Amino acid sequence: MVTLKNQTELDQMRAAGHVVGTTLRRVAEAAEPGVSLAELEAIGAACIKEHGAEPSFLGYRPRWADTPYPATLCLSVNDVIVHGIPDKRRLKDGDILSIDCGAIVRGYHGDAAVTVPVGQVDDAAERLMKVTREALTAAIAAAVPGGRLGDVSYAVESTARPYGLLEGCGGHGIGTAMHEAPDVPNTGRPGRGMKLREGLVIAIEPMLIESGGDEGRTLADGWSVATADGSRAAHFEHTVAITADGPEVLTR
Repeated sequence: MVTLKNQTELDQMRAAGHVVGTTLRRVAEAAEPGVSLAELEAIGAACIKEHGAEPSFLGYRPRWADTPYPATLCLSVNDVIVHGIPDKRRLKDGDILSIDCGAIVRGYHGDAAVTVPVGQVDDAAERLMKVTREALTAAIAAAVPGGRLGDVSYAVESTARPYGLLEGCGGHGIGTAMHEAPDVPNTGRPGRGMKLREGLVIAIEPMLIESGGDEGRTLADGWSVATADGSRAAHFEHTVAITADGPEVLTR
């Protein structure tokens, strides 16, 4: 069921989004060569706790998962697209790191992701991150009252190609649950799908694959999804409210 949020609920979601945005900035600033994913996880957990919030991801178990997610952040390096579990791996110069964070404030979730360079990265990595960010920006601009969900999906796809888009994965509604209706695919046709209305809140999250392929594979940990061909991936996400004044990004 699609739920529309009132002003009180949007205020709660802005608070959750602020925690997410602050946490992402803090973790991104610490992502340097030699730093371990476990150390970044600790920074993220401490930031969420400092703000009186709870992590959305820790202990989360959707229907398809064999085990609950064991961490506060998803940290995905290079060919891992999403859901990378933080471990003792240390970042190296030239890596790209996707940081995905969710937080709960008074029962409402915020969810966002960024991909950042570690040290000096090559031009191809810079372009991959740039285009992924542009796909998110274009999709946010399409999230207006009276539009269609397909407009948002098409904005991602038309900006992202010829990069690959992870098959079967995309954005989602969000509110008192981290994943609510509707699904927000990263591919679609303009003018199609559900009509966008004031009060709808969605997480928009392009996931681009450098090689142009759309296939992923789940790793042995049961959570991490990597590119099928070993090429790199980038992931950007914001929680966005559809308002009378246009799209409002809540996760800043």
